[in-house]
Amino acid sequence: MYEEINITVEQSSEAKVLIISVAARMAGMHPQTLRQYDRLGLVQPGRAGGGGRRYSQRDVELLREVQKLSQEEGVNLAGIKRIIGLEQLATELQQRVRQLEHQLDEAYARIAQLESPYTRGDLVRHEPQSTALVVWRPRRSSDNK
Repeated sequence: MYEEINITVEQSSEAKVLIISVAARMAGMHPQTLRQYDRLGLVQPGRAGGGGRRYSQRDVELLREVQKLSQEEGVNLAGIKRIIGLEQLATELQQRVRQLEHQLDEAYARIAQLESPYTRGDLVRHEPQSTALVVWRPRRSSDNK
């Protein structure tokens, strides 16, 4: 009745290539459940040229998580939507923190380079000359006695 389909998605878990029946089978759900979750905004599949839904491996993993939260933890769909949104926000913020830490490291390295006494191998550090005033008077022959 069903044709066996083997899809290798290791290369790109983001690729929206799975049709709804395959994604539903992989998630252990009915295709109508996936349609409902799409309408509620829990999982956003891609769309094919004809309008058919296309799911990624990541979408299937998210569907499994929704099912676990719903069935095992007793969380309602509104709560699940909020949890998913907060997890996505946390992931985005972690990525932003890593990006800012990288930029900060680069800025510190640039400051250290600019403050270095030798910025290039052919330059020698130049100490500023003193601006102190020294008064010199020749000795008088009477001072020698």
